[in-house]
Amino acid sequence: MTTQNYNTITRDLVLSNDEEAEIIFKALGNSSRLRILNALGMRTMTVAEITEILGAPASTANQHIKVLEEAGLIESDLRPATRGTEKICRAVYKKIVLDMNTQPQSQERSVEISMPIGGYSEFEVSRPCGLASQDALIGIMGDTEAFLEPNRVDAQLIWFATGYIEYRFPKRLPPRSYLENLYLSMEICSEAPGYNNDWPSDITLWINNVEIGTWTSLADYGGERGLLNPDWWGMSNTQYGVLKSWQVNGAGSYIDGIKISDVSMSDLAIDDYNYISVKIGIKEDAEYKGGLNLFGRYFGNYPQDLVLRLIYGKL
Repeated sequence: MTTQNYNTITRDLVLSNDEEAEIIFKALGNSSRLRILNALGMRTMTVAEITEILGAPASTANQHIKVLEEAGLIESDLRPATRGTEKICRAVYKKIVLDMNTQPQSQERSVEISMPIGGYSEFEVSRPCGLASQDALIGIMGDTEAFLEPNRVDAQLIWFATGYIEYRFPKRLPPRSYLENLYLSMEICSEAPGYNNDWPSDITLWINNVEIGTWTSLADYGGERGLLNPDWWGMSNTQYGVLKSWQVNGAGSYIDGIKISDVSMSDLAIDDYNYISVKIGIKEDAEYKGGLNLFGRYFGNYPQDLVLRLIYGKL
């Protein structure tokens, strides 16, 4: 039996009491169980497939599955197979959120927008470069014209040496509101021939053409298969990246909570645009010009696209 892509998970789990949170955190307090949840976030899987991902005995995989079932994080059922039946597992929730404020009237106002990595509006890249969908390479690898192919919108992995790729997010703010801060998350890493676990690269982010700051990726990660990668993608290639979170607020700009510049919301001229421009790239004068790989929800280790979260206040 072939499992199918599983894109119908719509529920979020909001943890608002200590007892429930303790059960969930115990279930999540193991790297193997986190790998199982990441994999199930993309599609249903058999126990045999989960066992293969973990590289552990079936008995160990079943123990982890049981813990996740008891916590209510995954569901399982039996379906006919070539020989007898097989157990199929699926994730229950798309997102798990810890609510640190139980007062409903004080809830944060926010809008979240998910942008497929193939949905870029402009680009200027140099070789080596390329795009890949779930099924195959897009265009000719190493040819910058591949970035113009109509099916570029299906890209799940994009790579290039220098230059940039730009996305334009809709500015979905309600009437009589103002933007207080924004968050941007992505799975990303350096770009080397094949892969290289010691390959630094200075990756820069611009918002509305304002340089926010630069993060140095340490490697083009490989040697261990990305959890979400399709079977046709060879092990000699890049496998996964690092999930990075960028933030801009009234005090400055941050990566994973660490301040990287004094660029604040007032510098972004939000009111001058009817969209929010996000540009990711490698500058010509970068100290480490090691390229970049950008992962979509069906490549790498994290089942997500580019995610922009807007926090707003009311006028």
